[in-house]
Amino acid sequence: MTRVQLTLKSVRARPVVVPLKRPVVSKVGLFRDWPMILIDLYTSEGVVGHSYLEPYLKQSMRYIIAAIEDLADAAKGQPVAPFDGYRRGIGSLHLVGREGVSLIAVSGLDMAAWDALAKAADMPLAVFLGGTVGPVPAYNSNGLWLTPVDELASEAAALVAEGGFTGLKLRLGREQVADDLAAIAAVREAAGATIKLMCDFNQGLALGDALVRCHALDDQGLYWFEEPTTYDNIPGHAQLARELKTPVQLGENFYGPRLLYQAVLAGASDYVMPDLMRIGGVTGWLRAAAITSAAGIPMSTHLYPEIAAHLMRVTDTAHWLEWQDWAYPILSEPFRLANGHLTVPDRPGQGIAWDEKAVAKFTQ
Repeated sequence: MTRVQLTLKSVRARPVVVPLKRPVVSKVGLFRDWPMILIDLYTSEGVVGHSYLEPYLKQSMRYIIAAIEDLADAAKGQPVAPFDGYRRGIGSLHLVGREGVSLIAVSGLDMAAWDALAKAADMPLAVFLGGTVGPVPAYNSNGLWLTPVDELASEAAALVAEGGFTGLKLRLGREQVADDLAAIAAVREAAGATIKLMCDFNQGLALGDALVRCHALDDQGLYWFEEPTTYDNIPGHAQLARELKTPVQLGENFYGPRLLYQAVLAGASDYVMPDLMRIGGVTGWLRAAAITSAAGIPMSTHLYPEIAAHLMRVTDTAHWLEWQDWAYPILSEPFRLANGHLTVPDRPGQGIAWDEKAVAKFTQ
């Protein structure tokens, strides 16, 4: 095999806002459309790496893009080496903090760098990392928000049909426990009694309320309770994990593998689900996966299903892929979805490319 050494030439980061098929209605806000930052990493050798970020808030994109551009300018002319780039990027930001915008920018560049390297090797990212392509078990996270309970049944049936799913994500934390119980019953009636319900509170409850609500729902056979209270309340989540028989899920808001490690040491959750934008991209994921492997903790994904699917193929304790189609409007060829699995295609790199006509339409 011929080794290809890539050199960073330039980076382009573009803000787009795409429409959502179903509005996001949660404790963290109402979103009718979805901001994304598309990153193109150009190399002197002609290989282009792609990645994207989903920063939630439209106004945040200008700050993140500026940070990406600054980091890229500092790395011009240097080898495309993600581990080096991650360490260099994080190190350069010590004085302003290793979390928030800093790590988000590093993550976006990291994912694009790995894509470029895998393309240069003419391998899918999963294969480049030592694994294989193929299907990854997924649950549908495209709906079942804090919308009226009488709308949930029809939506649940539609979500199952989108890809033969056996698992759905349901958001909980309504005003009364009876409303949450009614939501669970409505979804089960429409989707089938055997459907797995991954339930997310979106950090919407104070710890005391989370203890009361989760104990009240603990006999419902739910698959997990996700972020019942604020993500950084590690002692609170540890108390929930000790007291509840329903597994506790945590991790989408962990900034970097070290915070995940601290949560594992504290016994803060039974499962973890890092987010690529916050954990540190592919490099951060690989380091986090080593921690979960050593601890024997199942590891799921949060957002970024196309990139995350590759990483699930090489993760020792791989659990569930969270699937949503929010990036589909700007992708030229979405991955195949069938029988509750997203299939990693046999295409070089991460296998994503932009539909430039759509990008032009949605560019801010």
